[in-house]
Amino acid sequence: MTESVIRLEDVTRYYLMGEFVVKALDGVSIDISRGEFTAIMGPSGSGKSTMMNLIGCLDTPTSGYIDIDGENTAGLNEAELAYIRNRKVGFVFQQFNLLGKLTALDNVITPLLYAGASVRERKQTAIHALERVGLADRMHHRPNELSGGQKQRVAIARALVNNPTILLADEPTGALDTRTGNQILELFEELNSEGRTVILVTHDRDLGMRSHRQIHLRDGRVEA
Repeated sequence: MTESVIRLEDVTRYYLMGEFVVKALDGVSIDISRGEFTAIMGPSGSGKSTMMNLIGCLDTPTSGYIDIDGENTAGLNEAELAYIRNRKVGFVFQQFNLLGKLTALDNVITPLLYAGASVRERKQTAIHALERVGLADRMHHRPNELSGGQKQRVAIARALVNNPTILLADEPTGALDTRTGNQILELFEELNSEGRTVILVTHDRDLGMRSHRQIHLRDGRVEA
């Protein structure tokens, strides 16, 4: 039996907008196995971002049960959620979210500042992460000196640097041209082939079909 790394059971996330209740997620149950490459797909407003925030411990459900790598996240306080988020989940965003005044190396080192490692350990770990994504020759460049694809590789190295169980990517090729986007997707496929669980959040059908499995959301529910 394959081990689950993410489990949502009857999860809801409701928001109050004035007098109206918005049901961003409305009774979702999914199970993602360790080592899977899964795409969460659906149109705008389907609940993709809400599900990503819940899996990434950036938000908590209104009701239901969420298990992330053996940890029940329901009812945890912000410090406890932050611990799980920092140790178990690596985030990659569409717009890279790099710090413009820092070099690629220093951007990748940033998550390690909270991990208690020595200065030397932090630098070596960050260098290794940049080498892994093919940027050994760009580590001292700042974001404005890098192409879009190189910026996204820095962002992926930053996501990998704490050796997370789950790599969570939100429209990671959305700001890239087709050729560069394919190169980034190939990198995710390589990381997955090494055993890492990859979750891709996208509205792009062609992109989603590159994954092993697609979870389609509509109106806050699993459609297929």
